[in-house]
Amino acid sequence: MIKKGRVKVIKEKDTGLNQRFKDTQTGEEMTRGQFADAIEQGKFKDYNVMHQRGKRIPRSNPGVDNLD
Repeated sequence: MIKKGRVKVIKEKDTGLNQRFKDTQTGEEMTRGQFADAIEQGKFKDYNVMHQRGKRIPRSNPGVDNLD
């Protein structure tokens, strides 16, 4: 079952790296670091943090649709 994602990307770099996110339930805007912190604190159960080239990259878990 596909679940609708709670977080939307609102800004990305030219390279495609997501920089800013918005929680669609609360309206809160977060940087990539703030979103990664919140995921690691268990506030967003449908997301995980990948570590790549020294950066923490927020990702949705399989089965979560982040498309509008």
